Amino acid sequence: MSIYTLGIDIGSTASKCVMLKDGKEIVSKSLVSVGAGTSGPQRAIAQVLETAGMTRDEMSYVLATGYGRNSLLDLADHQMSELSCHAKGAHFLFPEVHTVIDIGGQDVKVLQIDNGIMTNFVMNDKCAAGTGRFLDVMARVLEVKVEDLGMLGNQSTKNVPISSTCTVFAESEVISQLSMDTAKCDIINGIHHSVASRVAGLVHRVGQREQVVMTGGVAQNEGVVKALEEELNCTIHTSPLTQYNGALGAALFAYDRYQKEHKG
Repeated sequence: MSIYTLGIDIGSTASKCVMLKDGKEIVSKSLVSVGAGTSGPQRAIAQVLETAGMTRDEMSYVLATGYGRNSLLDLADHQMSELSCHAKGAHFLFPEVHTVIDIGGQDVKVLQIDNGIMTNFVMNDKCAAGTGRFLDVMARVLEVKVEDLGMLGNQSTKNVPISSTCTVFAESEVISQLSMDTAKCDIINGIHHSVASRVAGLVHRVGQREQVVMTGGVAQNEGVVKALEEELNCTIHTSPLTQYNGALGAALFAYDRYQKEHKG
């Protein structure tokens, strides 16, 4: 009989859910762009179950992770730190991974991994600099869609440094550049390099080791990935499942816990 597990990652800005079959096959996944403290987590779970044509009772084990994991105590069998889940998910997608850079809505995490187990980490969660929130603010000031930042930054023809890593001061720098008629694509390129510089500092604190993998919503921004590759002087691997990485790790841990509890 097949074992179905659910992993739910409740972030600050989005809720992600992944259903796994026998700890190997992704059956369905969902992403709702509202996170902790909203109906997002329940909606993400409902979408995954509906897509698979299954019910909560048919799930062998449900595990919650992320910023808002404690809000699902009635639905989840267990909850775990997102650090462990991101390590587990990244190792599933990239078995040779040793460094994971996860840029979420409100924090940046850099994990060091050996054989899928996190051995060290550093986190920036006191300041919005370098996070998805930072990019949201910059996109609003520039009057562009945040999902278009990567494409626009690639059109840059010159380097416009945005020196401040503080969101408030960087916003002032961007407004100043706009008043000087600096091209938006050049400003965006500067923003991407500002984020990359900030994140590279965290990577160096943990210790950079190949293979380097980037997860989280910001990994979909090719401009940030490219700028970070330049900063770290290495190839950075990403996956189409980048935003689901934490939920995937949670579903994998759910499978492991079910197996452990039902031995024999």
